[in-house]
Amino acid sequence: MGISSGGGLAAAMALMARDRKGPELHGQLLICPMLDDRNQTPSTYQFEGMGIWDRQSNLTGWAALLGNQRGGTDVSPYAAPSRAQNLSNLPPAYIDVGSTETFRDEAIDYAQRIWQAGGAAELHVWSGGFHGFTFLAPQAALSKFAVEASKNWYRRLLASRRI
Repeated sequence: MGISSGGGLAAAMALMARDRKGPELHGQLLICPMLDDRNQTPSTYQFEGMGIWDRQSNLTGWAALLGNQRGGTDVSPYAAPSRAQNLSNLPPAYIDVGSTETFRDEAIDYAQRIWQAGGAAELHVWSGGFHGFTFLAPQAALSKFAVEASKNWYRRLLASRRI
C-alpha cells in the first residue's frame, strides 16, 4: 500500500518483486499514486497552480528523486513505474485517484496498461476528488465512499487468497 509518492513506491516494489521472482505479493493498493516523472499528461497541465500538489510541486518532487535525469530517456521503472514497458504478471492492483488532481491521467494510464497486459486492476476516479482528499476532508461523503471502496477491495483480495 502506498499513498502519493508512496503509491509510486508500492508500484515499483511490485515491479521489482516480479522481476526478481519474489517475494510474492498478493496485491498493490495505490492511492493517488505518483507514477510518471515526465509530467506531460493533460491533468498535469489542467491543474497547474491548483491544489496541494500541482505540476510545479510534482516537478520539484521528481527532481529531488532523479535530479537532472527527471523526464529524460534513462529513468528506471523502479523510480518511475509508468516507465515500465511490461506490466504483465503483477499482483492485482487497486488504483484510486481524484478527478481533479495532477496524478489523474497517469493513474488511469497505469490501470489501462495493466489491463492491456492481461492483469487485474480496479480503478476508481473519484469525481471532484483532489489530491489527498480522503485525508484532508475525512468527514466528506466522497472521502467515506473512497475509503470504504478500498477496504472492500482489500477484503475481497484477502478472501480470494490463502494468506
